[in-house]
Amino acid sequence: MYGEESGDPKRRIRVLWLIKGLGPGGAEQLLLLAAKVANRDAFDYSIAYVRPDKTHLIPEFEALGLQPRRLGTNAKSRLGWLKDLRDAMASVDVVHVHSPVLAAAARLVARTVRSRPVVVTTEHNEWSSHRLPTRLANAVTGPLDEATWAVSDQVKETVWPPLRGRFEVLIHGIDLTPPAVGASREETRRALGLREDDVVSLTVANLRKNKDYPNLLAAAELAWRANPRVAFLAVGQGPLEEELKGLHATTGLGERFRFLGYRRDIGDLMAAADFFTLGSAHEGLPVAIMEAFATGLPVVATAVGGVPDQVHDGVEGLIVPPGDPTALADALTRIAGDAELRSHLAANARRRAKVYDIRTAVHTQEQRYARLTSAATRRRKR
Repeated sequence: MYGEESGDPKRRIRVLWLIKGLGPGGAEQLLLLAAKVANRDAFDYSIAYVRPDKTHLIPEFEALGLQPRRLGTNAKSRLGWLKDLRDAMASVDVVHVHSPVLAAAARLVARTVRSRPVVVTTEHNEWSSHRLPTRLANAVTGPLDEATWAVSDQVKETVWPPLRGRFEVLIHGIDLTPPAVGASREETRRALGLREDDVVSLTVANLRKNKDYPNLLAAAELAWRANPRVAFLAVGQGPLEEELKGLHATTGLGERFRFLGYRRDIGDLMAAADFFTLGSAHEGLPVAIMEAFATGLPVVATAVGGVPDQVHDGVEGLIVPPGDPTALADALTRIAGDAELRSHLAANARRRAKVYDIRTAVHTQEQRYARLTSAATRRRKR
């Protein structure tokens, strides 16, 4: 089917995924999940990235038979990666960009390639979370996309109004295949030094401004003082690490709130937790929330991005306003102190998880890749 649409039934459609880095962020995790279920018989995938300090997921991609390529490795200037990008574009049919910073450049570079590839993009975060130059660059170049996806309705609603109609909402989802069994809940909790009667909150979010860890820390201290059994685990790394650890030191939380850094055993940690917490100021649709649902964890989160469209207050979790540590603390205290409520929300979360199958999104994307490639081939033959 796909080969016929591309104009050559014997050739796979060549797709380049372009992303800023391959760290443990949400967009990067979605790309890895997509790679696991992509149709490699019909599509020849490659991956390119720019940031040399964001390489955490490279081993996982390599295990899938994909060798990520860093652009600008031998460049003598900061913009030297653009030449490498142009070279990479010359040998593919589709470029799918997963970073607003790179998207504007990719759209323009594609116009300089003789056999111009189709350019499609995915917006993973609210436009209000991007710097003004990034928003302006995408406002000007966005109409050059052949297809543009947003990961949630709320992300689409934050887009510059004249461009909003070009965006299609595509919830990306997760791999619902049960993961390999690692350590048991009890083993993981013992390894973390948790007490048997601790009620554990888990947060999986990089240490960046949009995740609003100050809000979470303030709420955590209030919740802990109300219920000393509650403990907090935070998985993530990022530029605010030292600042946030300093802020943590000014609270009375001590070991009741622990920064665990970058971890690969997220499934084990979710199994060891009692609920999931996210206190963000801005979001798209966090992968970690979908993973929490699949694990059967109820969610306490702020009403940002696509979160309130997926976590319904009182159904799969508790939703509070962003930037309000008192409201967040009240929700944390409520869920930590009510095992029956946690059980009810967890059951609903498991049922909700069934709608987040990454295969649906990847199949939709691959169908679009094929149609756009076929249309581009016909245009070139005219």
